[in-house]
Amino acid sequence: MQRGTTDQLAAPPVDLLRGASLFLDFDGTLVEIADRPDAVQVDERLHRLIASLVAALDGRVALISGRPAGEVRSFLGGGAQPGFAIAGSHGMEFLWADGRRTAAERPASLEQVHAEMTALATQNPGVMVEDKPLGAALHFRQAPEAEEACRALATKLADVHGLQLQPGKMLFEVRTTGGDKGRAIATFLEKSEYSGTRPIFIGDDTTDEPGFAMAERLGGAGILVGTPRDTSATYLLAGVPETLDWLTQATEALA
Repeated sequence: MQRGTTDQLAAPPVDLLRGASLFLDFDGTLVEIADRPDAVQVDERLHRLIASLVAALDGRVALISGRPAGEVRSFLGGGAQPGFAIAGSHGMEFLWADGRRTAAERPASLEQVHAEMTALATQNPGVMVEDKPLGAALHFRQAPEAEEACRALATKLADVHGLQLQPGKMLFEVRTTGGDKGRAIATFLEKSEYSGTRPIFIGDDTTDEPGFAMAERLGGAGILVGTPRDTSATYLLAGVPETLDWLTQATEALA
């Protein structure tokens, strides 16, 4: 259920994580969005903060991203066992804390999707194609004038191949059907380590809205980062710096 615009939302209380499980988007939430997906900056503060959250919440922390799960892991520490769970590809793949990976099957049609996206990018300097395990995305942040061409091609490809069109911030993705960040949260809450806790989900994009709605449905809350819009979130943080500051304070409140 959409609550209304963000000017009606308050900042989350610092004790919100007591008795909770924490689910975090990555781009635009923990790190600033960069011109290229591979150009985001992860500093030592974020590494320490996530480690502190994992310890304070007894492991009840997971990242939920549109990025591939392995890519998120590489940004946040790498290694065979990341120490926390990651749902990648909008909840269509899971990298568990013990290193196990489960994922939907990659549709063969994504090869054709990628080829046609690459052809469009070649004709539009600044447009970039991101190949993912379960999708492909056209990024037009460096070529905003190509937005309509990207939208038209992505819409056509999703329709022709029976895939899902996933708009995002300055991108259009065509991906495997069936998952979203809300379903990812529900999957985590079925696991014993998360069972019986309130889900708190923090995200910034429209792709995070299913996560906000699911968190509320399961007795928790969503926290929207930044951009004013109609939302299912309960609380608001102004941007990445404010999110990191709040997470630090919320971690200290758990001590």
